[in-house]
Amino acid sequence: MRRRIALASLVFVSGCTTGPSLETQGAVTASPGDSRHLTIGSAGFTESDLLAQMYALLLNQAGYKTSLLTVANRELYEPALESGQIDVVAEYAATFADWLNAKTHGADAPPVGSPDLDATMAALRNLAVPRGLTVLDAGRAVDQNAFAVTDAYARQHHLKTLSDLGKSGLKVRLAAADECVQRPYCEPGLKKTYGIDITAVDPKGVGTTQAKRAVQNGQDQMVLTTTTDATLDEFGLVLLADDKHLQNADYVVPVVNRSRAGSERVTQALGKLNDVLTTADLASMNQQVDSWRRLPEDVARNYLKDKGLLK
Repeated sequence: MRRRIALASLVFVSGCTTGPSLETQGAVTASPGDSRHLTIGSAGFTESDLLAQMYALLLNQAGYKTSLLTVANRELYEPALESGQIDVVAEYAATFADWLNAKTHGADAPPVGSPDLDATMAALRNLAVPRGLTVLDAGRAVDQNAFAVTDAYARQHHLKTLSDLGKSGLKVRLAAADECVQRPYCEPGLKKTYGIDITAVDPKGVGTTQAKRAVQNGQDQMVLTTTTDATLDEFGLVLLADDKHLQNADYVVPVVNRSRAGSERVTQALGKLNDVLTTADLASMNQQVDSWRRLPEDVARNYLKDKGLLK
């Protein structure tokens, strides 16, 4: 049985935003908890809602009662996860590792997220454990930055990968966010790693309709988006493979409050999704919600049933 909790019910206790206190630090190494009622957090965007719904359905089937809580800001939901007001949330490995690293060591700390999933997960778990959090295994699905061109442009120039684009010598105007000119995964990385001739960055945002239309009509040649973008087909766009692994390992990972949801039963229930959920699956489900206006709960339920994970 599930119910959705209103955001107003989330109350923060002073002192719980920096990890276990001296009085409670024993909870970090205590036996994993197994609360019968678990609160699943969502960050409020389509993909996060879908993952929260799938987690809730799998945990319901495993015998838990679940509630859904939407908290759009990581600065709010992560402390709630530490304090046990949220028990389970879907995160992205590299992004969450860097976020916890900055919280622990300061905003200027060198990033620990990288394209290497194993190294990223090791760093993430080292940062999560002292905060009473357990990071479960990553699955196959990854939501990371990606670059798309029109299908016609790709066919004309025989492009399948970013390396192909670099070798082509084509001049590329890139539709992206303002910060692309400085971020190592964006313009500097495209130039250094792939040798792509970026002539300008058109500041139209990440994967926005405006940015995609600029590429569709030929104003720009490439757009910065994400690997689970559900609307590329609508604009006649295709992704170029990040074949040299410029982007960080932002694989989907469940993160749980150890003292309330650290049991093996929770791990097994959520782990079932790892074996089947792919990046393409996430993109397809995002499309069903965003373009076809289906409810996240219905899309999540149908997917799990199709994969034989839900009776």
